[in-house]
Amino acid sequence: MHGVNLPDPGTTRGRAARLAVPAGVLAAVAGAFAYVGAVDPNEPGHYPACPLLRLTGLYCPGCGGLRSAHAVVHGDLPAALQANAPAVLGYAGFAVLWTVWVVRAVRGRPTRLDPPPVLLWTLGTLLLVFTVVRNLPFGGWLHP
Repeated sequence: MHGVNLPDPGTTRGRAARLAVPAGVLAAVAGAFAYVGAVDPNEPGHYPACPLLRLTGLYCPGCGGLRSAHAVVHGDLPAALQANAPAVLGYAGFAVLWTVWVVRAVRGRPTRLDPPPVLLWTLGTLLLVFTVVRNLPFGGWLHP
């Protein structure tokens, strides 16, 4: 029986193999942000409209996400937060989790993301409250 030759975790080759997936994820995210930074979502016709907004006039939790990403790429944090604050928090959360992933991969330790249900329910509830408030008359300041 022939086994698969896996790279030794302590070698440079083993470390490079462990970093391949995080590097690929970073390349995809960087490419997406570069595209959104280059193609302004504030200009009509570049991106499709949100289907929920188009059909109902209601803002979904993702409405303004592209505008916030565009503002982040251009270093305009106030505009990014105004367009979609939860999206900006999501970008920051992704950066933290990606960094933890890379550090653990370099050290040869497994990375497992297993958030407790209370955290998921809390995040879901906060996103629901954000969505409801941004669609109420007094929530106009949360419109993208």
